[in-house]
Amino acid sequence: MAGKSKNPSAKYAFIALIVAAIACVSTGLVGAAKGMLAIKMFSLEDATLNIVNIIFQVSIALIFIGLAAYALMTPDTVRRFFSGRQARYGSNSLIMSLAFVGIVFAANYLAYQNPKSWDLTEDKTNTLAPETLKTLESLPQKVKATAFYTADLSAADADALFLKFKSNSKGKFDYEFVNPDLDPLAAREAGITGDGKILLQMGESKEVASFADEGEITKSLIRLISPEKRAVYFLQGHGEAGFDAESGNLSYSTAKSTLESKNYTVDTLNLLATKDFPKDASVIVIAGPQKPLTKDEVMQLKKYVDAGGSLVVMENPVQFTEFGDSPDPLADYLTADWGITLNNDVVIDYVNTQNPLQAVSSSIGSHPITANLTQNYIVILPQARSLSIAGEKENVTQTPLLLTTEESWGETNLVQGENPQPDGADLNGPLNLAVAGENSATTGRVVVFGNSPFSVDDNFNVYGNGNIFINSVDWAAEQENLINLTVREPKQRTFVPPTQISFLIIVVIAIFVLPGLVVFAGVSSWISRRRRG
Repeated sequence: MAGKSKNPSAKYAFIALIVAAIACVSTGLVGAAKGMLAIKMFSLEDATLNIVNIIFQVSIALIFIGLAAYALMTPDTVRRFFSGRQARYGSNSLIMSLAFVGIVFAANYLAYQNPKSWDLTEDKTNTLAPETLKTLESLPQKVKATAFYTADLSAADADALFLKFKSNSKGKFDYEFVNPDLDPLAAREAGITGDGKILLQMGESKEVASFADEGEITKSLIRLISPEKRAVYFLQGHGEAGFDAESGNLSYSTAKSTLESKNYTVDTLNLLATKDFPKDASVIVIAGPQKPLTKDEVMQLKKYVDAGGSLVVMENPVQFTEFGDSPDPLADYLTADWGITLNNDVVIDYVNTQNPLQAVSSSIGSHPITANLTQNYIVILPQARSLSIAGEKENVTQTPLLLTTEESWGETNLVQGENPQPDGADLNGPLNLAVAGENSATTGRVVVFGNSPFSVDDNFNVYGNGNIFINSVDWAAEQENLINLTVREPKQRTFVPPTQISFLIIVVIAIFVLPGLVVFAGVSSWISRRRRG
């Protein structure tokens, strides 16, 4: 050891390493904070942000200063490290680590530049509905959404939702968040009084959404697209179902709320109690009368349609009403003026072998009403009657909307308890279940269904039932721009507790099988190494 002088400062080298280590930890923590700032997990004031940047820069500088000081104080140790076997192994590890970090960085950069997501939920909960996408495509000009969120209410879910709207709007939708506690003037000018409400503005038109939900935002956008009010009246006085949801399946409360979400006003009309026909009526809906309309009522409806009004008629088979042998002035009017005849039969359709009285649409006619039904939906009409198109009428265009299969028929002599069989008096399929008519001279419109229960609450969300009803009202009201913009209802999920056997299997797999596989792999590896010496 003679001839070698020891560096007196070497005993202080560990201090330089400690400084470098502390600086490394500081750099990692501050870097993570800057990353969270970049993705907007939280925000800082400018002055605080400047302090964070300074700390980050100082930490990086201290890492290099500490390592450099250690190298100056113990050059022999550093030299041996880089020339020994540990250095070779360490360099390999360093290269592999750098390669891994590089691959991760490149993959994240490409993912950030080309965002792509997959929605694996059954009802595509995390994907904007087709109706929402159509609504965004229909925006005539840019919409600005201002979400008023205080610090007490998390805006993360709302931000993610708005980002989906913006990404799919082709530049027609943008948004911002405003804290009404910090900017009360903005909230007051917008007329916002609650937390979590959203102001949607398109030009001079404004709508307020009560909360950040896809359906709620889409409904507000629809109201922006078509701001004028349109009145829909459901005829009453003949045993028709009403809007009371508590009345069970015989209610049109879902149809009513859906129409109201599209900026319709919905009310009832009793022509037996008043002779004043509503002047604001865009559409009159006649939904399953149990007793026939009077001639005076039909004359009022005819006068209304001849002046450009519209009807949506849903009449059930006579066998399931209280019509008896009484004449049906409404059916006579539809035949005489529109060439659409309500046949006195019941559709038998063995597409559903369990319930052949449920008529199923096998084919869809080409019409604006059925534009979003042709590929994805069927319509089911329980206890329906068939319709016939009785020749051509001047200025009238009749379009079949729903047709059954060829195997169906219109049973004219249905006997309860007997298995129906077709005979010579019955109409053979395919049969019309719904027909639309338009008069080019008067601009009047009618949509006729041989069934009304298809659109009550219990059946409204079955396949395309609700869609075709709402589309029919849209078309009858001459609101073709709103067709296909009906908002879907999300599918509700209920957790079903597992049975005792299922629960036992889950516990055994989670507690014994999976850990046991890990232990078995470890023991096998140890034995294998022992055998190799």
